[in-house]
Amino acid sequence: MSEPGADPGAELELGAAPSRRRIAPIIVLAVAAVLAGLFWVLAVSRSGTADELGVVDSPLIGRPAPSLRGTTIDGEPFDLARRKGSWVVLNFFQSDCVPCKAEHPELVKFVEQQATFDNGAELYTIAQDIDSEADVRAFFDERGGAWPALRDEDGLVYVSFGVSQVPETFIVDPDGVVRVRWAGQVDAITLSQLVQQQRDLYEAS
Repeated sequence: MSEPGADPGAELELGAAPSRRRIAPIIVLAVAAVLAGLFWVLAVSRSGTADELGVVDSPLIGRPAPSLRGTTIDGEPFDLARRKGSWVVLNFFQSDCVPCKAEHPELVKFVEQQATFDNGAELYTIAQDIDSEADVRAFFDERGGAWPALRDEDGLVYVSFGVSQVPETFIVDPDGVVRVRWAGQVDAITLSQLVQQQRDLYEAS
């Protein structure tokens, strides 16, 4: 019971304080987690600016590649984690992208070159979410190329890799670690040289 003259609202205020004290740390942790996630996305996406072409920096270099699972436009399941043991090249593109159209014949040559090796690199195309399966299939039917292609249906793969413009290419080693990020068009000779350079470094380590 309250003492005479005491503020009747005082006990309610004191009783509410512990509840707020318990909730406050949870809110702080939640906000911190969101901010950390935003910081990572910004760091990844801004590590290579729009004016940079060729090999560009990325926080992903030397780290395990982000998760990449889905179904190819031919209905085959794909999981990047299951490609460990192989050199993997990921090419991000969009079917209406002019540089992507110019780059495509070089990728066809690259795949043909790698097919002559016992352990040649595997190429996978990752299409933007604005492309439909029909768009991607029509692109390949018109320009050739028989390597697997997937759609980033929710855009999260592009975010996790920090891809803001296309085309962009990543080289992933047999341990699933990102070795190279290339912004802009790449030709078959350059891409083959990059893979071989990283292969030599990998085997020497």
